[in-house]
Amino acid sequence: MPDQIPNSELPPTGDPARPPAQTGPTIHIADEFGTAKRNLPPLKLLAITTAAILVIVGIFSFFQRAKPQGAGSLDTVTAVELAGQNSVLVALTFTLHNSGQKSLWVHNIDGKLVSPTGESTGEAVSAMDFDRYYQAFPTLKENAQTPLAPEDKLQPGQEIKRTVMVSFPVTLDVFNQRKSVSVIVQPYDQPVPVVLTK
Repeated sequence: MPDQIPNSELPPTGDPARPPAQTGPTIHIADEFGTAKRNLPPLKLLAITTAAILVIVGIFSFFQRAKPQGAGSLDTVTAVELAGQNSVLVALTFTLHNSGQKSLWVHNIDGKLVSPTGESTGEAVSAMDFDRYYQAFPTLKENAQTPLAPEDKLQPGQEIKRTVMVSFPVTLDVFNQRKSVSVIVQPYDQPVPVVLTK
C-alpha cells in the first residue's frame, strides 16, 4: 500500500468563504464572437449595398408603373344651359385610340370640369337619351359623333371618334371661363383611366 500523506502536508484551503485564486488561461467574455461587430459587414458597405438595392427597385417600379391603355384628343366642346337648373349640358366629341396590347372595354365614362369656382365631375348621360337631348337642344348635335357607351370595345390599335354628354352644376358663363374640361374613360381591368383634356 502506498504511503499516505499526513494531513499536515496538505496545502491550506484558506478562507472557505473566499473562492480559491484562479490559475491558468483566462477567457475575456467582453470580446465574444457572437456580437454584431463580429458578424455583420462594415456599416459603410451595408449602407452602399442598401442604397444600390433601393435605386434598382426604384428604376424597376418606374418602368413597370401603370399606364393608360389608350390615348387621344378632345376635339370639340359644345355646351347649352339648362334653363332654371343652374347647370349646363355639354357634348364632348373626342378621338380615342387603343394603344394597348389587348382589347379596351369601356367600364365608366365621366366628365371633369375645372373652372374658376372650383372642380366638378359628372357622369355621362345614357347613350339612349341622346336623341331626346338633340331634339331639345339642336346645338348639341353639331359635330356630334356616335355615342360612346359602357361595354363598348376597342381592339388593339383601333381608333374611334365618339361623343359623350355630361351635365355640370355651373352656369354657362362659368363654363365658358373654364380652365379645362376632360373626358375620363375608365376601362375594365385597368388601374389608370384614359383622360382626354381640352
